Amino acid sequence: MENIEGFKLTEYSHGAGCGCKISPKILDQILESNLTIPDSKNLIVGNHSKDDAAVYSIGGDRAIISTTDFFMPIVDDPYDFGRIASANAISDIYAMGGDPILAIAILGWPVAKIPAEVAKKVIEGSRSICLEAGIPLAGGHSIDSPEPIFGLSVNGTIEVSNIKTNSGAKNGDLLFLTKPLGVGILTTAEKKGMLSKSDIGLASSQMMVLNKIGTILGGETTVNAMTDVTGFGLLGHLVEMCEGSDVGAEIEFGLIPFIIDDLSYYLDKGCIPGGTIRNWDSYGHKILNKSGADDDRIRNLLADPQTSGGLLVSVRPEGKPNMQRILLENGMHNYLIPIGRVTDEFRGVRIK
Repeated sequence: MENIEGFKLTEYSHGAGCGCKISPKILDQILESNLTIPDSKNLIVGNHSKDDAAVYSIGGDRAIISTTDFFMPIVDDPYDFGRIASANAISDIYAMGGDPILAIAILGWPVAKIPAEVAKKVIEGSRSICLEAGIPLAGGHSIDSPEPIFGLSVNGTIEVSNIKTNSGAKNGDLLFLTKPLGVGILTTAEKKGMLSKSDIGLASSQMMVLNKIGTILGGETTVNAMTDVTGFGLLGHLVEMCEGSDVGAEIEFGLIPFIIDDLSYYLDKGCIPGGTIRNWDSYGHKILNKSGADDDRIRNLLADPQTSGGLLVSVRPEGKPNMQRILLENGMHNYLIPIGRVTDEFRGVRIK
């Protein structure tokens, strides 16, 4: 067995976590096509929308959810990397309101640079998260690649009536967020060697928390829309929800939860992921800042790419008590207050 100590995975990759995602603007260019391909009559959710996963009817009121997600290391510890990448991939099933049933691994590994024993730890981390989700890691595919890459292809099931897309938000809905923001800032600080001792492990711990509450919310009739907040940041995924639903949104900056109280400490040191700038370049013109905070602060905090972030949930006003009850029953005491609302008074996102 080779010595696997001292291998810092983030030193072998140019990007990190969901910050590796191609920007929304460039992705739109890649996906644009004049080629018309007829959809299957059973495809309920496909690539005509910007949803988290595809949904395919298998008859009756049952459907299969299918998704994939992978990225380069966001932490140095290989076991934690496997856990984080897996929790992030499985989240897309929860974000549609479904139950995950099966995962297949995707592994790219620079075998001449990093021992196979390190990759084994990544797989072990993945197995541990799949166990928490109650699903098997049933196989996978691997390649020899210049940088380490890991993720999952995940399938799930759902009742058709429970499907939650990101395009169903309605005027007057309340917006809930189930995890705090700031993961991209802390992981960038860690990669730069600037992370305070008191903040070590905070980002990793949050990224390894499964969004299981999504399955419960899938059965709630007052939940109109849902998505998870990942590489495009809170504002990017909220913009997608607004555009898909043909509405606007207003959020209150002072109600948004952050992973630590003073992220400015790291922003002042330049701990800003490159993905933040790419995100803002893609959708910053759709944001109206009326919060009193300067535009750079809004950009650096709310366009910060999240990895395995929380769920953004659009709930009818009468569903607020039930939403809060579900949050409490699942230990999410810090996310009971809506961060904003959906409106048809304007398009885009206004920050108060």
